[in-house]
Amino acid sequence: MEKKKSTKPSKGRKKTVEKRRKTLSKELVLKVAIQLADEFGLEELSMRNLALQLGVEAMSLYNHLKNKDELLAEMVDLVVSKITLPKIGGDWKKEMKKRARSARDILILHPWVTLLIVSRVNTGKAMLSYFDTTLGCLHSAGFSLQAADHIINTIDSHTYGFILQELNFPFQPDEYAEKAEGFMPILESSPYPFLSNLTKEVVSGKYNGLHKFDFGLDLILDGLDKPPHLTK
Repeated sequence: MEKKKSTKPSKGRKKTVEKRRKTLSKELVLKVAIQLADEFGLEELSMRNLALQLGVEAMSLYNHLKNKDELLAEMVDLVVSKITLPKIGGDWKKEMKKRARSARDILILHPWVTLLIVSRVNTGKAMLSYFDTTLGCLHSAGFSLQAADHIINTIDSHTYGFILQELNFPFQPDEYAEKAEGFMPILESSPYPFLSNLTKEVVSGKYNGLHKFDFGLDLILDGLDKPPHLTK
């Protein structure tokens, strides 16, 4: 069983900890909390462990944040603030693609964020701006606000779902062919000929089995060429 890394500050961090103790701020608390979650996961993010990383008493954190729930909300909002927003009045397809690609790039760096986005009501300034600006981009392109809401949900479902699969899929890309070969004895004697033939293509190297983020994104965007029921 793999031993968990200690979240206690090392001796080498002593000077940094002392400096943090003197300059504790909400911004610093959030920065360190995100670093802690990135390295150890949300399961290790407690107010106690965060205080240890900062070199302060846990009670000191409550001068900046009400509770852990607010801490998580602020962490999500800070990460979301890094996502590139679409321009209102620009080429809506290009802007939506830029937004989706940026979201994927940012959220992959913080593996814990996506699940919090889809499982919580996030009402931070960055999240509200993220949604409002996207509504504006689509509305200015001729879509009704209701249609824009559906479009955003569809694109975000693709984006978040793709990210969650990337982060949690049990095989690495370079293992696909080997794993596929292991399934062949079962598939060859199964009533699933199409799946069996697809697996053979992966084994032979004819197909790498990798799913492309832009394939799904283009499929969504190309199907939104403003049909009448989606416009104003």
